[in-house]
Amino acid sequence: MSLDPIILTQDLLKCPSVTPHEAGTMAIVSEFLTKLGFTVERFDSGAVSNLYARNGSASPHLCFVGHTDVVPTGELSAWTKNPYAAEIFDQKLYGRGVVDMKGAIGAYLAAIGRYLQTKPSLKGSLSILLTSDEEGPAVDGIRYVVERFKERGEKIDACLIGEPTNTTSVGDTIKIGRRGSLNATITVNGKAGHVAYPHLAKNPIPYLLNYLHSLLLIPLDTGMGYFDSSHLEVTSLDVGNPTTNVIPMQASAKFNIRFNPLHSFQSLTEYLHDKARLANLNQEGVNYTLKIGGSGDAFICEDKALQNLVLESVSKITGCVPVLSTSGGTSDGRFLKDICSVIEFGLTNTTAHQIDEHIKVDEIHRLSAVYQHIIEQFFV
Repeated sequence: MSLDPIILTQDLLKCPSVTPHEAGTMAIVSEFLTKLGFTVERFDSGAVSNLYARNGSASPHLCFVGHTDVVPTGELSAWTKNPYAAEIFDQKLYGRGVVDMKGAIGAYLAAIGRYLQTKPSLKGSLSILLTSDEEGPAVDGIRYVVERFKERGEKIDACLIGEPTNTTSVGDTIKIGRRGSLNATITVNGKAGHVAYPHLAKNPIPYLLNYLHSLLLIPLDTGMGYFDSSHLEVTSLDVGNPTTNVIPMQASAKFNIRFNPLHSFQSLTEYLHDKARLANLNQEGVNYTLKIGGSGDAFICEDKALQNLVLESVSKITGCVPVLSTSGGTSDGRFLKDICSVIEFGLTNTTAHQIDEHIKVDEIHRLSAVYQHIIEQFFV
């Protein structure tokens, strides 16, 4: 059984596990962990595969969380290396998902293998939780498993998530929280008519523009603590009008809000409806619909002991003093925060989701060494 993180990562990369398909990745992980004495369970839901493997039954309990699913490759002809061949060129490992986040999984598997060779009797519990639904809707993945854990009283003390957190090299950034995310679609309905007779119609476009302007005019906040200011970004405007002489009946827009703990999904929902009322979107001849969805509220790791453990491990192995950050997108930490402390540390995110996704081989080895040090210190 190889404990080389590069070989383990290559095995995973050769599986074309585009969301929600695991494409053989779970079997690779299951076989590896079973040989190390882990008990492996599956919590599959719908088309999504979820694997949970645990070694030990006592506290403290450290759980590594990750995903084996990847985003599509895009146009294959644009790649200079086969995205599923796991080739090494110029000391860089290429492949879809190597950064996000099969490299981190390979690094962690190697780390626990090395650790258990020297410490076969755990003082607590080590576990790994993997899903094939992080890059997709994230409904039947970690969110689903967390609910099952709540039902059976599964206790986890700390979660380490292997998302690519670093910006330049492994060791520069640790994610101690994440912003919340809200998606909205606003549709304003008016009355269609001829542009030459605007008094006989009700153009929804000015109402929509006024509404969007009111949202963009005043910042939501100026930030707090480790969090930047909350930010609203309009991502789409759609009227669906192919002509120049017809006032349309409907106009819509889509936007996203990334927000800090000064707001919640509920408070922002109320805020958006209040702004709609102030923009007179409900009056004679005009009405609106607002569809709102989200992926979770903002959160931060309040566990200073866990923060310090990861910080000290990263500093010792890499020689860097990492930045504690909450920037970037969302992660499965938004579901796990309800049952345990969560912190994130992985590879560099420079080529994540890009054509020719790759990472330096040394970066994977460095990450694996950091993971091993975290494990060792967690069970001191």
